[in-house]
Amino acid sequence: MPITVKKQFSKDFTLQEPINDQGIEKALAILKSGKLHRYNVEQNEKGETALLEEEFAAYMGKKYCLSCASCGSAMYLALKSAGVKPGDKVLCNAYTLAPVPGAIENSGADIELVEIIDDYTIDLDDLEAKASEAKWFMLSHMRGHITNMDRIMEVCNANDLVLIEDCAHTMGATWDGKKSGSFGKVGCFSTQTYKHMNSGEGGLLVTDDPDLIARAIIYSGSYMLYKRHTSRPDMDAFETLKTMVPNYSCRMDNLRAAILRPQLEVLDVRCGRWNQRYRQLEQGLIKIRGISCPKRDPRENYVGSSIQFSLIGQDEVTIKQFLSRCMNQGVELKWFGNKEPVGFTSSYSSWKYFGRLPNLVNTRRILAAMCDMRIPLTFNEADCKLIIEIIKDVAQIVLK
Repeated sequence: MPITVKKQFSKDFTLQEPINDQGIEKALAILKSGKLHRYNVEQNEKGETALLEEEFAAYMGKKYCLSCASCGSAMYLALKSAGVKPGDKVLCNAYTLAPVPGAIENSGADIELVEIIDDYTIDLDDLEAKASEAKWFMLSHMRGHITNMDRIMEVCNANDLVLIEDCAHTMGATWDGKKSGSFGKVGCFSTQTYKHMNSGEGGLLVTDDPDLIARAIIYSGSYMLYKRHTSRPDMDAFETLKTMVPNYSCRMDNLRAAILRPQLEVLDVRCGRWNQRYRQLEQGLIKIRGISCPKRDPRENYVGSSIQFSLIGQDEVTIKQFLSRCMNQGVELKWFGNKEPVGFTSSYSSWKYFGRLPNLVNTRRILAAMCDMRIPLTFNEADCKLIIEIIKDVAQIVLK
């Protein structure tokens, strides 16, 4: 009897591309100058952080941008600066990552989770049903899946619902030609290592609202140095706020900004490279029996830095066996059906600080069958082909 040799994948799913030469040169220049703090600049000099804010605001087509310590801090500052008060209700889709409800909790607001549907986006009917109960809505474009933003804006406008977008996974993405993060009052982005620009940690907040950005700048820890921000309204906007808004120290530094500015120049090219890999994996996955990938709306120009698929109709034992066999052959899949949080992955049922957790039947059903895989740009076409072959082989053995 012939011996079957199992295919083995050996690359790291967390290994990102190196920082490009221009970013390294800029970082070295900052290190040699010693001017890492964003306000440590000469008179009339624009620091790297201020320049990044100008450039990202221009990229987004927004008036203002603030560089933050993380996307979580950007979301927190967005909520506070928009006017969220303790006890206010904030709506949020139930499929998201822990920093999103964490930012809402940090603002003192109460969280109302909204169901999701089978394509992993927010349930617009459930949102509409709950919209009249709240003033605020934190929409998480989780794992890069963008819902029908036309309907979102209809619901928000009809209910005076203030939209704040979590775009940690949609930097560079659009809906019907309009950039993700430009629909709401505020858009928040991540530059954490596994996102579309990499500074280790970091966040960006964009808005057209002069009062909101003035508050955010002071909240972020500008002291009385907000004049050194160049992506800001006139100085008059700060006068009534400067002694009334506390300092939360959520700034980005010049070193991270220096690393990010060259990455912004090639962001759209990198997004295209991610989508090449995503589409290859998607085409392979949809041909495997027992695996389902949701069809994406043609109006959604996503950035496929990760891919999700569902093991429809499989029980927990089968799913765990599938995940284990894939992992043994080097293919690392996350699973949102775990009863306990693992690594970066957790479902809403593990956020016990909510108090009484809602019973979201559809969300639980969908997450119980969902697998999630990173697609780093260090993977090439041959890597994607091998990953599909391994998943197919395991599915043929395990899935019912």
